[in-house]
Amino acid sequence: MSKFHKNRGAGGPMTPAGPVYGVISTLDDAAQNTAGFARFPSLEAKKSELRLFLNWGNPKKNREMGSEKLRNRSWIVDVLAIFFGIGTWLGVNGTFIQLPLLVDEAPEGWSLPSYLSVMVQIGNLGPLLYTAIQKYSPKKLNDGWTIHGVLLVGAISCLLTAFFYNRTAPVAGTDHSLALFVLTCFTALNACTSSVLFMPYMGRFKEQYMVTYFIGEGLSGLLPSVTALIQGIGESGDCVLVNVTETGQEIYELQKTPPRFDTRVFYLILFALMVFAYVGYTLLNSLPVARREYAQVTVSEGNKYVYGEADNHEIKTEKLSKGQYTYLLLLIGVISLFSNGMFGSIQSYSSAPYGSQAYHLSATLSVIANPMACFLAMFLHFTSLRIITVLSILAGVLTSYVFTTAALSPLPPLHDKTMGAVLVVTAWTLLVGIVSYTKLGITTVMRAQGGQSLVWVGAITQLGSAIGAVAIFFAINYSDLFKAAETGC
Repeated sequence: MSKFHKNRGAGGPMTPAGPVYGVISTLDDAAQNTAGFARFPSLEAKKSELRLFLNWGNPKKNREMGSEKLRNRSWIVDVLAIFFGIGTWLGVNGTFIQLPLLVDEAPEGWSLPSYLSVMVQIGNLGPLLYTAIQKYSPKKLNDGWTIHGVLLVGAISCLLTAFFYNRTAPVAGTDHSLALFVLTCFTALNACTSSVLFMPYMGRFKEQYMVTYFIGEGLSGLLPSVTALIQGIGESGDCVLVNVTETGQEIYELQKTPPRFDTRVFYLILFALMVFAYVGYTLLNSLPVARREYAQVTVSEGNKYVYGEADNHEIKTEKLSKGQYTYLLLLIGVISLFSNGMFGSIQSYSSAPYGSQAYHLSATLSVIANPMACFLAMFLHFTSLRIITVLSILAGVLTSYVFTTAALSPLPPLHDKTMGAVLVVTAWTLLVGIVSYTKLGITTVMRAQGGQSLVWVGAITQLGSAIGAVAIFFAINYSDLFKAAETGC
């Protein structure tokens, strides 16, 4: 008997598909199979995973395989998936990138980031509510229309922020940026919910489109950064002599060039990008060319996926054992705890002592490293647990280094040497790139398990991010672990 694709998007038809096989749907359903997880042709089974990872072997065969992968995809769907991914964390990333200008107008001053971090965590109510409805409600949400609503919330919040970001109101007798706080909650609602909604939605497409979706998610951080650079944020400024005391002491003041456009224009640009993301998703959800790129999959209520045997026929898959399944979930939770929850908060402590140029280079290159790592995965694709573990260990070593430099701020090792600046910039760039590459590898493995695996990945990602953000908030604001380097003249 034939099975069918079930499109739970808005108005999606049902299209015929081949046979499907059972896959795990929850953590408790993970198979007890102790076989290793390999996604390589049996002909290559005797080759080392490292050699496969580095694509060593017959150059002619490698070129043929690469050409086949490029031909076996729709570039229209790739572009739409990238735009869809841009609509994930664009608003939240943009708000934090705009902080150098926001703090000048906000009554909270440089404590504003701490407040905004709390607002972002409130956004986690979105994925909690969605998961609760899908698990306990007899009537499940339609993912297609829910994504429409979530993207509209993100777009409208960016638009309103452009006009109300500097509106204040008294709270407990003290003025606060109440409008910015509320709008950041809605922006975060879009971002946080994307982890348990957008990523599982992409699971209905062929495996290669998960990579381009992650490229778009990386661009949600890169595009606001590029916009801010054009705006003029991040320029170090000049030390200008402003006075000479009676004793002959010269007084210098750090003066920065005014931005090329204000915060309102910046948020309007973000709004335009969110509109592009919404249009990209709408076309991805409705165009026939996009539906032809669906995987051989049956989607049941509650975002449970069952993939067919012919799906991704070029590579062989096996179920993960329960221990492997749990290991990958815990691993992506720990990775998210540091990468999403802590890295952004400690980067200035880690790199600013090496100079403003080192700080801005580490911030800029690390943002670029995210989408570049995902782009690299289009050609150096891997799903080996050993490679994932090795990369995670390497990321752990780099994390230890950047945390050490942050904890020893304002006088970390080699702070007055060019080599120190080179090391910290290189560490941050490699760290973010390796973390992005590893997370994509884990997500690809979990996608192949079907069921609600991608929902689990999104939920654990958000849980780890929230724990990390809360922990680093208290470590920075209520302890002496981190001390900021002086940036004045």
